[in-house]
Amino acid sequence: MLNNALDKKGAKYFSQGILAGDRMLLSRAITLIESELPTRISLAREIIDLLLPYTGKSFRCGITGVPGAGKSTFIEHYGQHVVAAGGKLAVLAIDPSSGKSRGSILGDKTRMEGLTAHSEVFIRPSPSGGALGGVTRVTYETMLLCEAAGFDYIMVETVGVGQSETAVRSITDFFMLLMLAGAGDELQGIKRGIMEMADAIVITKADGNNVAKARAACGDFARALHLLRNEDWTPKALTCSALTGDGFDDITALINQFRLEEQANQLITKRRQAQMRGLLESAVQQELLRRYGSGQEYQEWLGEQHLQLRVNPFVAAGKWLDKKRE
Repeated sequence: MLNNALDKKGAKYFSQGILAGDRMLLSRAITLIESELPTRISLAREIIDLLLPYTGKSFRCGITGVPGAGKSTFIEHYGQHVVAAGGKLAVLAIDPSSGKSRGSILGDKTRMEGLTAHSEVFIRPSPSGGALGGVTRVTYETMLLCEAAGFDYIMVETVGVGQSETAVRSITDFFMLLMLAGAGDELQGIKRGIMEMADAIVITKADGNNVAKARAACGDFARALHLLRNEDWTPKALTCSALTGDGFDDITALINQFRLEEQANQLITKRRQAQMRGLLESAVQQELLRRYGSGQEYQEWLGEQHLQLRVNPFVAAGKWLDKKRE
């Protein structure tokens, strides 16, 4: 009942509260954009439209990595550096969803106890909902809401499923890939597609008996990244340990260096301009799916089609869209 009462207050009420730093309204607005209900989708879009003039001023950092690399632990420790430097941090943690129930554990807050205690930190776990690429379909809009709420540093933690994690690169300014040493052929652990998108590769858990392996892996990645140098930034390889705290000052210094170069060469502006085309194309595809790929009629059509083994799915999909357009 409380949420329904809040929703009835309208987009202007939400936008004013979010700009004032009201975290309850921020959380509720994020829930609205995650909803599939048409009325909530409409309200969420009104809120975002009102807040757009107040967005775009944060630094957006994407974190991905192999399973077990310690993404949440890394964010817990690196986030302390952000807060200590006076930053307001929002962490958008994407949890994998069940293929059956579509539900998610959403346990990232429990792994970031230190950050959760900070008044300048907002942590929002969200289910992936089956979205590919490591981010949810509404991660970008959630990021805009957090920017309007005054968070100047946003970290997006992906689900960590491997080589499909490149979508997070399309919505962030700096893309960091976390890797483990001693888990086999390190360079075979990822492919060129994701390596050439990374702005930094960090070998985690570089402590104890793993220090030598981590340094060796770091050297391997540094040589590989040198071959993948792009026109606006030379990616770096570093090591760190959440256990000892070693390496986090170097990571902070590297990101500060990137931001200084951005001021000189407008790296982030150029990246965001390039990203917008892909975001627009993705938005069109999602809107088509929402309008024509849902509802009882669509489910009945889908049920009829999948029983026919001798059917071209692409032709059938085209006919469906042509029919809906008439």
